[in-house]
Amino acid sequence: MTQIGRKTAGPSLVSGLLRTARPRQWPKNLLVAAAPVAAGAHDGTTLAATGVALAVFCLAAPAVYFLNDVLDAGRDRAHPVRRLRPIAAGTVPEPVALACSAVLALAAMVLAAAWRLEAGGVIAIYLLVNGLYCLKLKHVPIIELATVASGFLLRAVFGGVMAGLALSQWFLIVVGSAALFMVAGKRSSELATLGRKAATTRPGLAHYSPGYLRFVWQASGTVAMTTYCLWAFELPGRQLTVIPLALAFLRYGWHVDRGEAGEPETVVLGDRWLLGLALAWAVLFVVGTARG
Repeated sequence: MTQIGRKTAGPSLVSGLLRTARPRQWPKNLLVAAAPVAAGAHDGTTLAATGVALAVFCLAAPAVYFLNDVLDAGRDRAHPVRRLRPIAAGTVPEPVALACSAVLALAAMVLAAAWRLEAGGVIAIYLLVNGLYCLKLKHVPIIELATVASGFLLRAVFGGVMAGLALSQWFLIVVGSAALFMVAGKRSSELATLGRKAATTRPGLAHYSPGYLRFVWQASGTVAMTTYCLWAFELPGRQLTVIPLALAFLRYGWHVDRGEAGEPETVVLGDRWLLGLALAWAVLFVVGTARG
């Protein structure tokens, strides 16, 4: 029995560490390519910088997940689904998780700074902001929405810094407001799904009403689309990209309204119409860039 336990302990721990790193959420790290795509930059150096940026965030984001799950372990054990998270379930010991968080955070900063010093600063800001979120900010209404949205924005900023690209005000406003649109939609869906249990599973939700969250995701979506339209009509050949993007916003908003956007990455990757619209936008943008 002891030998069997020893044989299974290793794989169990490794599997638990991998699950805690949340590879299903890594697709959001593709936002590091947003600035190069928007700039139409596809030379070898930019592609290499984008690849390294993606690798860096696949280290930095799990560092935050490990810390968050350690701090939330007690609350997660009372949740019907989150109690199965490796740290809450005891599969991954908390000291091991904290050590992993520290190693991943350090590796991300070193790798980013080795490529470009300013990029190391952006990663340090990301880790600091998200560390504060795990410790305190997740319980502060409004601020927690902005903090989560900043994670998406910093990914896009980081990709631009790594590639040495100048980031326009239009780009920052579109990405920032679109991020808030998704985060508010996520909270709205969580509130609709959890109902009265919302406050016990995610205390920050106790401060919001369905009407307020609807106001936030509708307002931020409007800002994102309006700003993108103004931006696109200033860029030669990009005007038609407004159509698939507008339809994508409407499609995603439909999911939010139905309370289905609690996991944005699952919604995006699981909806073939959203994926089709994203592909249509990319094709039109690339063609427009070539013509412009």
